[in-house]
Amino acid sequence: MVQEEANKVEEIIKEDIWGNLKEFLDLGLHIGQGDKRIDITIGILLLLTVAFLVTSFILKWLRQLFTRKMDSDDKLKFISIFKFIKYVVYVAVILITMSAAGIDVTILITASAALFVGLGLALQELFQDVIAGIFIILDKSVHVGDIVEVDGKVGKVFEIKLRTTRAITRDDKVIIIPNHKFISDIIHNYTQNHNTTRERVSIGVAYGSDVDLVTRVLEEVAHTQRGVLKDPKPFVLFEDFGDSALLFSINFFTNDSFGDPKIKSEMRYRIDAGFRENNITIPFPQRDVHIFQDRPFQYDQMKKSKGENGD
Repeated sequence: MVQEEANKVEEIIKEDIWGNLKEFLDLGLHIGQGDKRIDITIGILLLLTVAFLVTSFILKWLRQLFTRKMDSDDKLKFISIFKFIKYVVYVAVILITMSAAGIDVTILITASAALFVGLGLALQELFQDVIAGIFIILDKSVHVGDIVEVDGKVGKVFEIKLRTTRAITRDDKVIIIPNHKFISDIIHNYTQNHNTTRERVSIGVAYGSDVDLVTRVLEEVAHTQRGVLKDPKPFVLFEDFGDSALLFSINFFTNDSFGDPKIKSEMRYRIDAGFRENNITIPFPQRDVHIFQDRPFQYDQMKKSKGENGD
């Protein structure tokens, strides 16, 4: 008796509930017959909707997972990346749904593959910039406010985007740096570890000058120069014996690497004044020219020879 009731319940579930549900899900458009039959039903549309919702939830969760420790600016930069990934996933979901509906997507996939290969080759550098931008954001190799030197130009970074980094030069011109340069090229970051950098001003003095006096003058200029840090202390190096001068350099530390050309210019003015005051000579390059002849030059004989020839 119990077994018969269980069988009846199971039969009711199969035939009535599940059967009606299946009929409802199978409602829709049915085009063609056999292998070329295309079914666009409520069930497929519901499956597509659920796939979109699940995909959106997973991508949102992944974005929060990867960006939970990032600054607000970096999080905004990652939005465009996840939007691109979301669109790619949506296209894949649509293709799978179309295939489930009986639509032959082989031709479409082949055409899309050829298109993506062509786009990949054409936009190769663009993809490199985007990938480099992701690395820059993740490993924080460049920050806003950093002073970088790219292709011999020094600039202060004021904006980092997914594809490019923008910096302003010392003459107030904006340079746009493709992000792949920070990976493929050697970039000097003056402020990667800290804001303090060591700079130098080189000078040459005449042979015979009092080197101790030269050192004192240079140290005095550095210690009283605005923009030069007192700690670490500036120091003077006697670098070499040059062809025409004794070569010195005054080395100092500053936390204004971007404005150091102005500091160096002021120091050169003051060094020149200090040398003049202490009678220290800054030489100019000199060369001794020696002329060697096998025999003396006979001007009278050449003149007489020309007269005999009627010249």
